[in-house]
Amino acid sequence: MTTNLTVQDVFDSHQKPLELLWLSETIQTDRLILEPQSGPQPNLVGYLNLIRPNRIQVLGATETQYLSGLEADIYEDALRQLFDARPAMIIFACSTTPSAALRQCANDTGTPLLGSPCTARRVIEVMDFHINSILSKKQIIHGVFMEVLGLGVLLTGPSGAGKSELALELLTRGHRLIADDAPEFFQTTPDRIHGRCPDLLADFIEVRGLGILNVRAMFGDNAVLNDKRLSLIIKLENFGSQNNTPLERLDCAQRYLKVLDMDIPEVVLALGPGRDLSIIIETAVRNHALHLRGYNSAQDFINRQRKLIKNNAS
Repeated sequence: MTTNLTVQDVFDSHQKPLELLWLSETIQTDRLILEPQSGPQPNLVGYLNLIRPNRIQVLGATETQYLSGLEADIYEDALRQLFDARPAMIIFACSTTPSAALRQCANDTGTPLLGSPCTARRVIEVMDFHINSILSKKQIIHGVFMEVLGLGVLLTGPSGAGKSELALELLTRGHRLIADDAPEFFQTTPDRIHGRCPDLLADFIEVRGLGILNVRAMFGDNAVLNDKRLSLIIKLENFGSQNNTPLERLDCAQRYLKVLDMDIPEVVLALGPGRDLSIIIETAVRNHALHLRGYNSAQDFINRQRKLIKNNAS
């Protein structure tokens, strides 16, 4: 998988959060972070590594001190290995600065050098999460993505089911909006999927009859969240028609929906007059939290019933 993500794109995205600044002439800023190639791809960002070089090499105080302590011939060989690997860029963390020899090699090879007052660990964490989220597979699902009781919950259902109105009610109860209408989901680790809002739709929600509303302006900064791990999908369905299969009143089996080839737990809620869905959704999330801890209420009830039948029979 390749992308047109360049050094300039990374600098523009991280200049403020990491306080990045150019330490060299801004040449070849169009260099790709991930180059088209066959075989395994290199690590995108990490500490200085000459054996398995990263596309973005990060040097903190420890790495800079290590290089400066090398003998002249060994130091020259280390610089040759560093730049022969053609890193996309080199970042000096902890307000460290490159030596004259390293700066000259960077100029000769057109390798951008950047600096940051943040620690090397902070630089790697922020860049690794951001770049991997851009390069990873993505899927847009129609619905409203919210944080409810600390868990990322996606509300889905047919158009006009009242998802946005329900989201407004959850906002008034202290929960937070991540994305309305078209949340974008991406894989961060082999067992984690995160969701976020496209830049164009950030902070906004559309409610029938009211139009476009700015949630941040109405409810404050605390009512909006940038991204969250997807933990549960709640599907709203109208069971008034004869085409729908009745829901089980006692169901121990967990339903799942595939998102980016990963099974995400799903709960189906029936729409109907007089139902306070906000409370039901909070209860569904609390019940899912119990499932995550290994407790199943329905199975517990069945086990209790079996025990009572067994005792009466004996």
